[in-house]
Amino acid sequence: MDAPATARWTGGTKVTSTHENGTQFATDLPRAIGGEDSAVTPGWLLRAGLASCVATRIAMAAAVEEIELSEVEVVATSRSDVRGLLEMVDADGAEVSAGPSDVQLHVKIAASDGTPAERLRSLVERCNRCSPVSCAVQELTPIELRVEVV
Repeated sequence: MDAPATARWTGGTKVTSTHENGTQFATDLPRAIGGEDSAVTPGWLLRAGLASCVATRIAMAAAVEEIELSEVEVVATSRSDVRGLLEMVDADGAEVSAGPSDVQLHVKIAASDGTPAERLRSLVERCNRCSPVSCAVQELTPIELRVEVV
């Protein structure tokens, strides 16, 4: 089992999430949609998790393959329609998804040991395919929802 993430509402649109090791972080929404813009958004955390997971996987694989990396930077971007978050519908009455419509990863990689560019490209592509967060975003991962009313 993966470590659970526990999120507790702290008022307004603010939430504090806690890892079982005690690490905590806060999220909030932008003022334009009712938040105070006091912390990063949950969507940004998804992109940060995706970028950091792919970067970590690249570093792991490079170490195994004895590639001496000098730089790895992964930027995750996406486009979302805020109408989905607000439970709005499209002009034709169709439900608007709250999730991103697309996600892009831009990876900058360099090796100080003269590793050929094609080998680095291949490394990045392989690592993206076996990054747990990347797989969760790309593949249909069912969510079992359990609700406890107290």
